[in-house]
Amino acid sequence: MTEPKSKVYIEILRQIRSFIHEDGLSAGDKIPSERELAERLNAGRSSVREALRALELLGMIETRRGDGTYIKDFRENALVEILGTFILQDKNAIADLIEMNVLLESNALKLLLEKDNNGEELKNLAIAIQKQNLGHMEIMAKFMQLSDNYLLLRIWTVLNEYLKVIQTDQHSVSAIFYEKIIDGLASKDEKMVFESFYTLTSKKNSSALVSSDRQKKL
Repeated sequence: MTEPKSKVYIEILRQIRSFIHEDGLSAGDKIPSERELAERLNAGRSSVREALRALELLGMIETRRGDGTYIKDFRENALVEILGTFILQDKNAIADLIEMNVLLESNALKLLLEKDNNGEELKNLAIAIQKQNLGHMEIMAKFMQLSDNYLLLRIWTVLNEYLKVIQTDQHSVSAIFYEKIIDGLASKDEKMVFESFYTLTSKKNSSALVSSDRQKKL
């Protein structure tokens, strides 16, 4: 009994994902041609073509005429923004998303409090906040990177692609709160870190919920 076409197609998608991981390919790298993939995966070219078309529609790869197929940076993918406009119509979903984001960011700060070798990076971040007018996500991305937990960073990055739909103003909170967090991290003052963090998240998230309600009424 032959497998349903949908199962073959899903299995090919899984295999393509596996070989991208095994070959260490990332955004900007070229993937094998349709013919090469069919040979490597021992699959029909029509099934491989269907899987590649799905990946292209999802914005995961792009075909450059006369040049081949390349992996795209998922952060450039408009699909997340499109999905977000539908998913985030539910106020409970928005609240859950914000709550999860606070949990991820606070855990990154806890990890940073346990580390002793980030003094120079924190000092540079404080300077950048003052001189470059960094937004919330840019600052928190740096904290995430310094926490040195790759999975935490990846989950936070994907979550914040959805948050961008409702948190359009990245400069709604005074820089002084971020500076206090950095001072607290540098001096290992947990109370200062989290008092500043929860104050800024309360202000920022209240603003996001108001903005979301306003967008729904338009």
